[in-house]
Parts: sequence; C-alpha cells; structure tokens
Amino acid sequence: MTPDFKEVSVQQAPHKPTDARLILQSPQDNCLIAGARLEAGECVEIEGEMVTLAKTIDLGHKVARRALCTDEKVLRYGAIIGHVTSDVQPGEHLHTHNLESDYLPTYTHDAGHAFVDHRER
Repeated sequence: MTPDFKEVSVQQAPHKPTDARLILQSPQDNCLIAGARLEAGECVEIEGEMVTLAKTIDLGHKVARRALCTDEKVLRYGAIIGHVTSDVQPGEHLHTHNLESDYLPTYTHDAGHAFVDHRER
C-alpha cells in the first residue's frame, strides 16, 4: 500500500537569522534540528522572529521552523518524513505526539499497542 501524497508547497524565503543551535539541514525543510538541549522558557530566534520555547527540546530533536497546519507534510533533508497531526507553531517540538510517519508504523508507541510476542502467536 502506498501512502497518499498531498501536494507539498516548498517555501524558500530569503535567509533570516536563526539561533545557531538550531540546524537547517536543507533550505526546503520546515523543521530545524536542535544542535543542543534547549530549555523550556528559553527564547530562540527562528527566521528573524523571537520564539519562547514551551517545552524542553533535547539534542537532535525536531523543532517547527514555521507554523504548520494539521496534516501538513514535514520535510527534513528536503524529503517528506511524515505529517503533523495538529496545528504547530514556530519553535514547537515535533515528535510522536504531533508528528506521524507516513512510512513507519509508530502505533507501538501508543498506549495499548505493542508487537505480539512470537510465543503468543
């Protein structure tokens, strides 16, 4: 079964200042990668705008580069990695609570779902 693809709008805005601890891996990406642990309440600059982080962002985790609407595709390395399951604001943590992979089963992370042990089959 192939995933349903929606048209993806790729926005390449002129370069605006972004905190050096937030890494842009490709100009097409709508997420940034935390190059260091960022604490909740900390102010960071994203695309020239000051954003106060609502939650702590761990090293290597994704952060929204701009506002994203429910079901909008998330791009990393210029490729679609999934879609957001709710509206997301710039600087918001992108993870399994609001980002769903279009390719890998993540249902095992949800309460009540798990792989069946081979001895139980």
